[in-house]
Amino acid sequence: MKRALITGITGQDGSYLAEFLLAKGYEVHGLIRRSSTFNTERLEHIYIDPHEAGARLKLHFGDLSDATGLAHVIEQVQPDEIYNLGAQSHVRVSFDQPEYTADIVALGTLRLLGAARDYRDRSGRDVRIYQAGSSEMFGETPPPQNEETTFRPRSPYAVGKLAAHWFAVNTRDAYDLFVANGILFNHESPRRGETFVSRKITRAAGRIKLGLQDKLYLGNLDAARDWGFAGDYVEAMWLMLQAEKASDYVVATGESHSIRDLLDLAFGRLKLDWSEHVEIDPRYFRPTEVEALKGDAAKANRDLGWKPKVEFDDLIVMMVDHDLDLAKRERLLVDSGFEP
Repeated sequence: MKRALITGITGQDGSYLAEFLLAKGYEVHGLIRRSSTFNTERLEHIYIDPHEAGARLKLHFGDLSDATGLAHVIEQVQPDEIYNLGAQSHVRVSFDQPEYTADIVALGTLRLLGAARDYRDRSGRDVRIYQAGSSEMFGETPPPQNEETTFRPRSPYAVGKLAAHWFAVNTRDAYDLFVANGILFNHESPRRGETFVSRKITRAAGRIKLGLQDKLYLGNLDAARDWGFAGDYVEAMWLMLQAEKASDYVVATGESHSIRDLLDLAFGRLKLDWSEHVEIDPRYFRPTEVEALKGDAAKANRDLGWKPKVEFDDLIVMMVDHDLDLAKRERLLVDSGFEP
């Protein structure tokens, strides 16, 4: 039975990847940060108490800011594969917390790579590492973007991800460690955090439809992104670590849509006119904006046989329908005299 260690397992991608690997027969270990509140709701449908026979999902306290703790967890788990998905992943927030973002995104990756290399050298066991990159690294470089495109990051988050990318490349070249960089373009799902614009829109559409809110405040409506389904993209992560040779891959749909397009689909699904509810708030503009991203995933298709399965329209419908159900539950609570 293969063992995988996932940092950021409680996030959108981490939960889909854990689900995917469990279905493949893996024993899955996840790194979680200590918190006074539970943040494992995305894992509840696959979590089994570790005291029960057959439990193959196990969680460990740790943090990308703690090199000693990372080394201890890796030594304890003895993974065949490590997926580094942990990050301060909100681009707008990275402008407010640049030092923290750099520490976790860039130096956190360096700490993890160092711990994995030391483990490999001590134990003699092969370990393969997936490093989660981001299309934000391309920044202001015009689309389409592929593995040969120049990086021009436009946020502290993107700069951190770019540093992590080159730390991974350097580790691969200098120490012969299997490290694959996945340069993933935007990927969404019903599990996306509600502060990210796609989920913010689909969540608001359902609440507005049922009279739970009236306004949605957004920033740049003309920004265009290549949006795919997170469940498709975690398969690409896994395929990268099954390849004969470690490399770097763009993962994208090859289509680009604006925030306005997303609003049209999401509100149109519920027969609403978004222009009656959306207002622009300058607080949501980035100090330096990325206007357009569109990925060319030809290499992933050619070398890994990967293609996206869920199209943009179907993705947004999936998210709107899910969030309408959430709004219905919230409406029921409100009508029954309870605050959700």
